[in-house]
Amino acid sequence: MAAAPLLQLKGISLALGDKTLFEGADLVVPEGGRIALVGRNGSGKSTLMKVMAGLVEPDRGEIITPAGIAVGYMEQEPDLSGFATLGDYARAPLPPEEGWKTDAAAEGLDIDLSIPAPEASGGERRRAALVRLLARSPDLMLLDEPTNHLDILAIDWLEAHLAATRAAFVLISHDRAFLSALTRQTLWLDRGRVRKINRGFADFEAWRDRLMEEEAKSLHKLEQRIRAESRWAVEGISARRKRNQGRLRRLAEMRRARAEWIRTPGKAEMAFGAVPESGRLVIEAKNISKRFGARAIVERLSLKIMRGDRLALVGPNGAGKTTLIRILMKEIAPDGGHVRHGIGLVPAVFDQDRAALDPEATLWESLTLDPALKVSGRSDQVMVRGKPKHVVGYLREFLFDEAQARAPVGSLSGGEKARLLLARIMAREHNLLVLDEPTNDLDIETLDLLQELIADYEGTVLLVSHDRDFIDRVATATLALPGDARALLFAGGWSDMIAQNGGTPPFASRTADKPRKAAKTGERPDRKRKRRAGLSFTERHRFDTLPGEIERLEGEIAKLEALLADPDLYARDRAKFDKATRLLAERREKLATLEEEWLALAEKAESAGETG
Repeated sequence: MAAAPLLQLKGISLALGDKTLFEGADLVVPEGGRIALVGRNGSGKSTLMKVMAGLVEPDRGEIITPAGIAVGYMEQEPDLSGFATLGDYARAPLPPEEGWKTDAAAEGLDIDLSIPAPEASGGERRRAALVRLLARSPDLMLLDEPTNHLDILAIDWLEAHLAATRAAFVLISHDRAFLSALTRQTLWLDRGRVRKINRGFADFEAWRDRLMEEEAKSLHKLEQRIRAESRWAVEGISARRKRNQGRLRRLAEMRRARAEWIRTPGKAEMAFGAVPESGRLVIEAKNISKRFGARAIVERLSLKIMRGDRLALVGPNGAGKTTLIRILMKEIAPDGGHVRHGIGLVPAVFDQDRAALDPEATLWESLTLDPALKVSGRSDQVMVRGKPKHVVGYLREFLFDEAQARAPVGSLSGGEKARLLLARIMAREHNLLVLDEPTNDLDIETLDLLQELIADYEGTVLLVSHDRDFIDRVATATLALPGDARALLFAGGWSDMIAQNGGTPPFASRTADKPRKAAKTGERPDRKRKRRAGLSFTERHRFDTLPGEIERLEGEIAKLEALLADPDLYARDRAKFDKATRLLAERREKLATLEEEWLALAEKAESAGETG
């Protein structure tokens, strides 16, 4: 008998208080599904994923998971009570003989599992939860912002691992490059509805924009009909009240439909405004060096940052990016050399730990108790770039409602904390913007707006980020810190740096390994290598033609997965569903065989002394 989908949601509805998160949501996760789940912060993505994991009970609807299917969920705030170390927590679901799986995942994600659980930071706890999930290898992985708190090398390793896995997964992420590389289907949670496109995230935004344009046209037609029906209701209702109740009901239904159409969430009203004038030279570092004990952070670095520059600092965790930022901002003195600031410098800092926010304070207090923002004698107003604004009105510009104004900062989600910190920064006048991991927890729409604002910002930007797409869109120069005290400057963003460095990052990749090890860990070999001499004529021909066969099979698999993603197919046409499931299993088995054949030929060529 053909296998059923790994997971089905039918008619799922859930409300929190008077807010409906989703209504009548349907979705299917097929075997091997690679799905992006996207939507605005607060739209209910994480809650929907918890429903999928069985951690939240919906108000209505059905959750179907076949017997024997293992579903794994990456916990955002894992409970480490009862575990002495992160390793004890990560290894708990596995028998001792499979502990190597945990160690392999921990190495790829660069997490020290010997860290005592009570002393672990939030980021270390989340990485341990990700290690635990990957080592367990469930049939379906539910990953909510897995790249948060990962450095560029760990993201690269995770992307390769997920690309090679045969498990299905659903991803929530703000990282466009990560989503585009991995997904083949996209679910959009929008105003309580789950919409889907049977293509990956790379095609999502164009599809979403087309839908919004179509909705706007439909809304215009609907409003015309409402105006016509409303005139009829006013002018003719008294004479025909009894026999036209149906027409009145349709008018009411149209008005309700219009209310639904226009319930599109707005964008945050973020703006930097005019910046105070600074000198042309912003920061100059001359021969600066810094060590912590025997470890060198940077050696004899000289750097000039001019007005209008947007410099991104990239590199693995621990390479010294934040330390270098603090040296450039004169928060830490270098061991050698010196740092000079230009005249008229007014900095604003967005720190990755959101340390500027007091978790016990309310959102209201976070603004009004800031000496730089409070209007003298008016506790309900803040100064926004020199003009007074009511606290609630200003918070609304950043998508907070009046009820949240008196809520504690500690109750906010990660994305909401990021928006509140941006609200504080954008209220002030500044000409140097320091952004340390600004993309963590922000939804894609807010990231879009932030990117646009930075592009138009008249001041100078220092950016630390692991988000490759964000760097590409923002940076005019990229400073790579490999972690060996060097600092390598490249013009442009991430992709420009890769091109200038011969196609690879200027620091070692955790996925750069021998083909034999790639086969052992399940990572997909690079099929784009050039054919080399040393193979027989038949083997050479096979080596050249295999990539085309593999790509054809991948296309067939994608079509079958799209067909099986239809939530009603199983009930509507069982025979068609069974046939598609059987063909999908056969195609995947054939794909695995062809990839192993290609790898064997590549290894044979390499064993003859060729580079492949």
